[in-house]
Amino acid sequence: MKPVTLAIIGDSAASGVGDSNGSGANLGWSYYLAKSFENPLVFINVARPGAQSLEVLECQLPRVQLHNPDICAVIVGGNDLLRNGFDPEQLHRNLRQTVRALTESNALVLMILLHDPTEIVPMPKLLGDVLDRRVRSVNAVTTAVAREFGAVLLDTRKIVDIYDLSNWHIDRMHPSKIGHQRIALEFRKLISDHGFQIAEIEVDSEIKRSKKHSVIWMLRNGTPWFLKRSVDLLPAALALMVIEAVRSFISRKSNQVGAEILAPRFIQYQDLERAEISEIKIS
Repeated sequence: MKPVTLAIIGDSAASGVGDSNGSGANLGWSYYLAKSFENPLVFINVARPGAQSLEVLECQLPRVQLHNPDICAVIVGGNDLLRNGFDPEQLHRNLRQTVRALTESNALVLMILLHDPTEIVPMPKLLGDVLDRRVRSVNAVTTAVAREFGAVLLDTRKIVDIYDLSNWHIDRMHPSKIGHQRIALEFRKLISDHGFQIAEIEVDSEIKRSKKHSVIWMLRNGTPWFLKRSVDLLPAALALMVIEAVRSFISRKSNQVGAEILAPRFIQYQDLERAEISEIKIS
């Protein structure tokens, strides 16, 4: 049976954050997918928590190209949107170059659309609106690139009961072990359509977490992460929240549904028909 090379590039969602094996190593959806291949498999995961699209293009892509992967997952965008100065057009350029390089070497590319974080993370409405705009922008870019190059695209929002908290890590940003297994299961279905032989992937029963464990984890990991991101994103988020408030006020004042002021117009990623990105730089 011919060996298959499976490569993973991207950020924390690709590296397996949220699914630790108890010894400090992250497993994640790609691990469960990889071990289910019936072909002999070469498995390479160079994804890194915190990685943005430029790092994926310039650093991670060349590393996996050395192995000429048959399948390569490109999972990135979440960290781009959390940065001050987020530019959807730059994300599109980086992602497009990455995926084009892989498809030109005949790799099957796997991509994923971001879930709606406002469904599971309590936050002020204005901040939620700002975050939602950025997430939809990333999804529009991802959809455009996937359609242009024929990548396999997994829409997390269509996974049944995706917002059940058992699918999410304590931080409510990354999948839990169960969540990672369910993503692996969804990718298995999509990849099998391309002729790869992959055995069934089992999903564990719900894993109970104690309140003590949750508190300790947040103190050690969640709080430092939040403070670090706040220094970068918070000033821009506050400015965008003000813009959002003004936009809503003007909309009510003029009685015009959807009126916008100093705010970007985003394409609904589900309705995108071609590789066209019309977002405006939003901070």
